[in-house]
Amino acid sequence: MTETVTDNWGDASEVMKRLIGAWSFNRLIAGQGSMQGLATFTPLDPDGLAYREQGRLKLLTGTELEAEREYVFREHGRGFDVFFRETPSRLFQAIELAGSDDGVLTGSADHLCHFDRYQSTYTFRPEGSFAIRHVVSGPRKDYMMITTYTRAA
Repeated sequence: MTETVTDNWGDASEVMKRLIGAWSFNRLIAGQGSMQGLATFTPLDPDGLAYREQGRLKLLTGTELEAEREYVFREHGRGFDVFFRETPSRLFQAIELAGSDDGVLTGSADHLCHFDRYQSTYTFRPEGSFAIRHVVSGPRKDYMMITTYTRAA
């Protein structure tokens, strides 16, 4: 896979190859804080990408700290699976993408983490950006997090 700079995601089968490279991200964690940083998608094998993000988390309490997260994205049919980067691998979400008349690709998934539910939407916009929204609810967590990605310069 090679990096492809595009203003359109094409169909679901093209998303993985178009993700390769560096992305700036802005994250809003409603009622809790924000994070800005850099995310990279690096090929692991013909069907997988390593995802790594690093950035500065700023909580509404005034606390600031460096944060990072890693996942593995694996292509499948009309979308991709997102795994936690651990051994053995553990599925976080399976995303099936569907297109709309305006060129937007979207997919959604749920994940139950103990008793907390993650309801997520992945949106790939025609101009080349994408966003991930997680609505998290349960006995220990209650927040919405929206992360917007744009190709890094």
